[in-house]
Amino acid sequence: MPERIFKSFSGRSFLSYTPIRSDSDSSGSSKWSFGSPSTDSTASWPTPPKALKGNSRCPSCIFSVPGFTSVRQPAFPKRIALVLAGIAFLLVLLLPAYTSQRSALADVHSLGAFRPTRAYLPQDADKKGSDPIRWLEQNSNNKYAVSKGLHAPSLGWNRRPKAALISLVRNSELEGIMQSMRQLEFRWNRKYQYPWVFFNDEPFTEEFRASTMNLTSAKCYYEVVPKEHWSLPDWIDKGRFMNSLEYLGTVGVGKGWLVSYHHMCRWNSGFFYKQPFLKDYDFYWRVEPDVSAPSPITNPQRKLRQCQVHYFCDIDYDVFRFMRDNNLNYGFNMNILDDARSFPSLWTRTRNFAATHPHLIHPEADLGWLLDPSNGGEYNSCQFFSNFEIGSLNFWRDEANEAYFDWLDKTGGFYYERFGDAPVHTLSVTMFLPKREIWFFRDIGYQHDKNRHCPPHREGKCSCEPTRMDENFYRLVPLESTQKKPSDTCIRQFLGGELLKKKEGWTMVGEKAFGGDGYHGYEVVGDE
Repeated sequence: MPERIFKSFSGRSFLSYTPIRSDSDSSGSSKWSFGSPSTDSTASWPTPPKALKGNSRCPSCIFSVPGFTSVRQPAFPKRIALVLAGIAFLLVLLLPAYTSQRSALADVHSLGAFRPTRAYLPQDADKKGSDPIRWLEQNSNNKYAVSKGLHAPSLGWNRRPKAALISLVRNSELEGIMQSMRQLEFRWNRKYQYPWVFFNDEPFTEEFRASTMNLTSAKCYYEVVPKEHWSLPDWIDKGRFMNSLEYLGTVGVGKGWLVSYHHMCRWNSGFFYKQPFLKDYDFYWRVEPDVSAPSPITNPQRKLRQCQVHYFCDIDYDVFRFMRDNNLNYGFNMNILDDARSFPSLWTRTRNFAATHPHLIHPEADLGWLLDPSNGGEYNSCQFFSNFEIGSLNFWRDEANEAYFDWLDKTGGFYYERFGDAPVHTLSVTMFLPKREIWFFRDIGYQHDKNRHCPPHREGKCSCEPTRMDENFYRLVPLESTQKKPSDTCIRQFLGGELLKKKEGWTMVGEKAFGGDGYHGYEVVGDE
């Protein structure tokens, strides 16, 4: 090929040199030439007829010319492609595990200042379960975060849990739920993108839908509670119910005079897990709207008040995977005393249920921490604070819990008294689960109104001052109440073990004589 052809490439696009095939001559050969529209330069050479029919060494080539590169290269061997695809698949599977093994495990998980506190279990019972603390060591640092872009695929042995964040909220509580969503999204869900499911006793407004969708990249769903789940049952005497509302309001039982509050307690106790939309879900995280957020839309003159729902801490692991992988069915982060005037007959009804259905009580159930030996073994009114609640929907759907709720519901206690979902859930969980399937989420800082929990933490992980383990113990019980308090705080009775040990020489009577509340004599303070 003439040298000037290659020299002309340096200043022009390769596309300007178009191959042109001339007519065949008498010998059966044809000629190809490269010509430039901007020059008269043309190079040509003869092509043997055999080359035009293909090359036996290169069947996939369009044509082959001795001394020149083929126009089309052979296809990439399929065998090599399959091998490379297999290697890539193995890397996707193994890389997360390899990364987690290399990460430093000096801190148990991202909060790191303390080891998670687990309830004391008999040695044989402890062996039956998994090891949640070890799981945290291996799976923290946002290992399964969707936002990382690289995580273990959803295979049968490691599939992403079917879980959702759920909230019972009214249209008028839009600002309140936005406050809660902003915090939980920032602290956790922006990394894991679990869906939000909102429930209301009336259709949500377009403003509510648009405002909440704008706060998350996760999917949002809006469901209306069936009327039969949010109305007086047929067996309730309306006159007696109205009298009870007046009485509860007179004695000062929290929100006991509000009809909607009774509906809410009943729905959260026995209907939320029956909602048709949740039938394909296995786990839930209950999220409450802020209780004192301003409402500039309905009352522009209202002054801004301090918000009362807070998620204080970064959460660096998949909470739902943690529950599933460790066979946990219920999680809480506050265990406090409730106002016994709300449910005077609850324990009597519960004992009658247990006596009638002994086969439904779990053989490893530990009811001891809920009974006060100094008060004849009566219910001590301790409860898991259910405004923060992470749990298994399948547990609530189980025969035992369904039978217990129906039993309580038929007594009318949700309306003639004010049976709350917190004590009902507490008794159900304690009767129908072994303690090893209940988890204290001490690492998740949370506040709802006056009840506040802040764990020990590394600087920058939580926006709160650490609280003592017993801090919220009796805040729901009015100071003027004559309600008998248990000898130990609720959380210590549940956890048991070393946390119940008292200092040598300490007495509750002696502490009260010096102005204390009688709960500061423990060897382990509870803020470690």
